[in-house]
Amino acid sequence: MTRLLTATATLLALAAPAVAAGDAEKGEQLFNRCKACHMIKSEDEMIVRGGRVGPNLYGVIGREAGSVEGFRYGSSLEKAGEEGLVWGQENLAAYTEDPKGFLADYLEQDSARSKMAFRLRNGAEDVAAYLATFSED
Repeated sequence: MTRLLTATATLLALAAPAVAAGDAEKGEQLFNRCKACHMIKSEDEMIVRGGRVGPNLYGVIGREAGSVEGFRYGSSLEKAGEEGLVWGQENLAAYTEDPKGFLADYLEQDSARSKMAFRLRNGAEDVAAYLATFSED
């Protein structure tokens, strides 16, 4: 009977929808650090006016890494996308905390580099949650 209850509890836990970490409201405030390089712009609307040094982050969650048409990414990020990296809240937060380290781990290459020099040391999960509000996934 104990095994049955344990198995049932495990199945229910696995079937439950994942709760995203991060606070989108806090992320909106923290995004001020990001907008020096990034904008959030849909086809119809400029949501957050920002720089063009980094790619537009509208729809980033659920998007293949290195895939904004017309943007010149570094070769390591493009390779990560080609190898299947799709941005989710968790991996985007990890990337923004340490872009070079994230790519080196993902690609299993110590020589991997990122053009993004900024590190979001605090609140990365919140910024990712905020960006998720502009994504279809």
